[in-house]
Amino acid sequence: MELNSKKLERTSRIVYYSISTILCLFLILLSNKIIDDLDTATVRPEIENFENKVVMNDLDKKMNTLNIEVENLNTKKGTIEKTIATAKENYTNEKQSFDNWVQTRKTLGSPDKDQEVIERAKKLDEFYKIEQDWRSQLNLRQVEIDQREKKQQEIQKLIEKEKEAAETKYYAELKQYDLKVFLIRLLFVAPILALGIFFFVRYRRHKFWPLYFGFTLFSLYAFFFGLVPYLPSYGGYVRYAVGIILSAGLGYYAIKTIRQFIETKQAELKVSTQERAKNVQTEVAEKALENHFCPSCGKDFIIKKWEFPFKNNESDAYKLVTDFCRHCGLELFKNCNKCGNKNFAHLPFCSSCGTKPTTEK
Repeated sequence: MELNSKKLERTSRIVYYSISTILCLFLILLSNKIIDDLDTATVRPEIENFENKVVMNDLDKKMNTLNIEVENLNTKKGTIEKTIATAKENYTNEKQSFDNWVQTRKTLGSPDKDQEVIERAKKLDEFYKIEQDWRSQLNLRQVEIDQREKKQQEIQKLIEKEKEAAETKYYAELKQYDLKVFLIRLLFVAPILALGIFFFVRYRRHKFWPLYFGFTLFSLYAFFFGLVPYLPSYGGYVRYAVGIILSAGLGYYAIKTIRQFIETKQAELKVSTQERAKNVQTEVAEKALENHFCPSCGKDFIIKKWEFPFKNNESDAYKLVTDFCRHCGLELFKNCNKCGNKNFAHLPFCSSCGTKPTTEK
């Protein structure tokens, strides 16, 4: 059965990353359970615990009493307003009747000396007086309402003052609580993060790297989701400082790694082409051929049309690829000793006859 190395490599990667993901997932679930249990070690403060309950209860009772009194006074005020409206309507009707009656009397004689006119005028005055009396009652009720509303405002100010004092104590205690939670989480997350970094640096090329990689992913989750949101703020200074430290640390590591890689490649290129050819691994050779780059210096070995003029025909198409890398001199293609077919020099077998090349490098 023929083994498809590319398909095997792709399948292996899927399996490896699946193992890492599954391990990371279960570690996250376990850590969330542990962190939830750790959070119960400290009790979150409640603002009600910092209020003066005796004073607040007394103020609440006074406020409730005033609310009831104001509600009753408003009810009485509404009743008086309805009574005034009725009295005003009666007065208006009586005055209109009186005016009509007086107008009629003028056509008959001297209404000023008529006793009946005087009596009806007195009756009209009584209606007006009733309306004014009720208006006086309305004004008294309004004064009483204003007095109680003023007391309500005074009591409300006292309540707000008590709440402000309680909030000051509450936020001070809340900062202490947040700091305790952060320190507890730090004791749990710091060793995990340190171990994850150690695994990544030391074992990222280990044969069991998917397990170490899964733990590294879990350590990053524990840091960014289990610790960073609980960093004490202190006006943002702590979080900014942590961001600067992380950026500097990661930047230093990235720069160091890149420089080491460049120095290593430069040192490799100083070695003879024969020695470099011996160190080329089959996996690297397969990728190099697939992506047409030199397995030693990493540069493209296909000559572009603007670099070298070619005739536009199929027989010259292979000339786009050189036998030796024009950048570092490494041999790339050579003929098979048995069948003469040209092969990539760093693959183990001839693509035409299947024999292992034995030409000297």
